[in-house]
Amino acid sequence: MEIKSTFLGTQSVDADTIITFPNGIPGFEEDTRFKLFHQEGSEVVYWMQSLDNDELLFSVAQPSHFKINYNFILTDEEETLLKLDNIEDIFILIILQKTDATTEKAIIKGSITSPLVINEKTMLGLQKYLPKVDQSITLTDTSHEVSIFGG
Repeated sequence: MEIKSTFLGTQSVDADTIITFPNGIPGFEEDTRFKLFHQEGSEVVYWMQSLDNDELLFSVAQPSHFKINYNFILTDEEETLLKLDNIEDIFILIILQKTDATTEKAIIKGSITSPLVINEKTMLGLQKYLPKVDQSITLTDTSHEVSIFGG
C-alpha cells in the first residue's frame, strides 16, 4: 500500500509492518496507525509516521541508545490490549523532541516518562505513562574504586 506524508513524500508500506495504537497516543487519539521509517544518516533516530494524518510525524529512538533501561510492570489491561503472550516480543521507543535553539545548538530530549510499548509480534502498541521514574546506577567498569561519603 502507498501512504502520503508531508515530510517523507509518498512511501510504499507493507501492511504487516503497520503499528496500531488501539487507543491512539495521548493528544493524538484519532491517529491509531503508524509506520516506522529509519532516518537516513542516523543509526539512532526513526520517524514514526501516522497513516491517519499525513502531517503527523514523531521522531523516536530506542532508549538503549541513551543508556536507558526500563523496568516496569504492564497491567492486565495493557497486556490484553497488546495481545502479549511473551515479554520478549516487546520493544520500547521514546518520543524525541527538539527544544527551541536559544543558543547555537538545539537540544534533543526524550520523553522518558511516557515510553511507547509495542508488541512486535502483533504490531500493537500503547504509550505507558510512568508517574515516577526511579534512577539507578550500574557500574560496568569496576576497575576504579569510588568512595562515597554521606553526611
